Amino acid sequence: MELTTLCGNSVSRLGFASQYLRESTCVDTAFNASINYFFFYNLSSKQFLDELKHLLVNRREALFISTGSEHRNLEALNRDLDQVCQTLNIDVVDAFFAEYLSPRDEPSDILAMLNTLRAWKEKGRIRYVGVSTHNPYIALNLIENQQCDVLMYRYNMAHRKAEVDILPAARQAGIPVVAFTCTRWGTLLEKPANWSEAPPTAADCYRFALQYPGVRLALTSPATKAELESNLSVLHAPPISPQELARWRRYGDLVYGSGQDAFETQWP
Repeated sequence: MELTTLCGNSVSRLGFASQYLRESTCVDTAFNASINYFFFYNLSSKQFLDELKHLLVNRREALFISTGSEHRNLEALNRDLDQVCQTLNIDVVDAFFAEYLSPRDEPSDILAMLNTLRAWKEKGRIRYVGVSTHNPYIALNLIENQQCDVLMYRYNMAHRKAEVDILPAARQAGIPVVAFTCTRWGTLLEKPANWSEAPPTAADCYRFALQYPGVRLALTSPATKAELESNLSVLHAPPISPQELARWRRYGDLVYGSGQDAFETQWP
């Protein structure tokens, strides 16, 4: 399945997420650089949403609006969709994600959520049913049963287990994957004491994620315009070379599990 805007354009290889944005005009800068996929977890990122709403006035059909909800209660889920549409003054959300499905969720709750999203799609309230999870067993079940149109899944230099099962299965099923935490919350950019070369840049991290077949796009969440412009270089960079790929795999092996808690290695 291909992800397209309302006017039929394919989504960009980078998607702009809003979580850490601190400077203005970044949304316009990203769009003018050919990014058309915009994602936000919730409505707390006021600056990002204000800029996005302004851009939507004249460019709605050229933008892919992506969001979701962590709520499991169906009334709250419906309320979240309504609030997004009201805030951005739009009638349809391109992709809506049931966010962070985990083993703690009741299977009946997951089924009810997905049924609700599919009903929204049939009514034209959303265009793609999305799911995000860190759990490979949930992800594989969703893929094998064709229960989502797009999957958002962690994939980066350090966390590569998805190469063994998730990404090949998604590619075979025709389900595009949105890679997130590509810089592992920025920690991959910090040089470890036992690494003699320069650490990767954020752009290196996105290029690494995008090299794997099945990864349709990578989310970038810059805080400043300078960070955004540096990351935009990915859109015009050549494919990652075998030498670079081997170096960043060695780097990922070195830093794997060096995070602050078990979350780093619980789901590799």
